[in-house]
Amino acid sequence: MLTLTHSASTAVKTIAERNADADAAGLRISTEPISGSEFSVAITPAPEPDDTVVESDGAKVFLEQNAAIALDSKILDAKTEDDGSVHFAISDQG
Repeated sequence: MLTLTHSASTAVKTIAERNADADAAGLRISTEPISGSEFSVAITPAPEPDDTVVESDGAKVFLEQNAAIALDSKILDAKTEDDGSVHFAISDQG
């Protein structure tokens, strides 16, 4: 299952809190239909019915079925830049 670093959890919570329904909102990761190997990321108010939900330190990540398979045994990390932009990175679990 996907694991979130502390930085990723903080970034996801901060971004989701901007949503009107912040209690249920989370970061949804899905695969791009054209390539199937690239990911699309968006804040959504709730998971889709078939999404896998990963929670870490209050942050919620919703994984579309193909993304859940592709990201199994991966780590999601985040870096927040000085301008407030967030960059996510995926790596293998040690």
